[in-house]
Amino acid sequence: MLSYRHSYHAGNYADVLKHTVLTSILDYLLQKDKPFCYLDTHSGCGAYQLDSTQSLKTNEFEGGIGALWGLQNLPAPVSRYLDQVKAFNGEGKLLSYPGSPMICNQMRRDDDRMFLFELHPNEFTNMRGNFSGDRRIKMANSDGLQGLIANMPPKERRGLVLVDPSYEIKTEYEEVVESLIAAHRRFATGTYALWYPVVKRTVINKMERALKSSGIKNIQLFELGLEADKEEHGMTSNGMIVINPPWTLQKEMQQSLPYLAETLGINGEGFYRIETLVAE
Repeated sequence: MLSYRHSYHAGNYADVLKHTVLTSILDYLLQKDKPFCYLDTHSGCGAYQLDSTQSLKTNEFEGGIGALWGLQNLPAPVSRYLDQVKAFNGEGKLLSYPGSPMICNQMRRDDDRMFLFELHPNEFTNMRGNFSGDRRIKMANSDGLQGLIANMPPKERRGLVLVDPSYEIKTEYEEVVESLIAAHRRFATGTYALWYPVVKRTVINKMERALKSSGIKNIQLFELGLEADKEEHGMTSNGMIVINPPWTLQKEMQQSLPYLAETLGINGEGFYRIETLVAE
């Protein structure tokens, strides 16, 4: 099943969390001269128009990046994320939104490489158009979880892996954990960031237990929601689980998530979690 198109959801509050975490990790990796490799298992097309028919049909960006646009005195990690969106728009009006691979492409240096996987044929075609002509970016119209394991470890021995599936298929919650464990066996020092939606809390609890019992050390969790769990309303929160996070990440999210929960939450009563699932 390949019906999911991120163009309907680009720039929503889930993207705000995901990309605030992403830019914080990338900023940390960029502090060392040694190059790194970025691998995105579910890249999408990489760039989205907020005035498109799909985006305007849901208007989800208005409750995410749209609510932050133009605000002052943001927490530093949120401001860093907003800078990337502004750079993509040329410091002008908010019309476009950069996906995860585009944010990495804007931030990386000449010797940092990227692997982008996308299974949806139309999304892959659009992605190839957005990133064509750069030999440092490898793209594949194939299963990103298989590509993840096949490309570990990267030759740089430094890297960030983003796992961001649509979870259209229920088994994906188990498959992403299995893939992370397999990739970690091959590349134990890499940083892995897993995005997930909270639709049924019991499913997320099961995923957390599986990671806790995996034997992998140093796992942190960050969640942001519009309100407390309400399963009958679908996704009301989302999270990022990070393996081998930068030592600065938890402190940066402690600055950012309370602000985002208050600013983006329903009636200023958003929800957030910051937890260490497994210590170092």
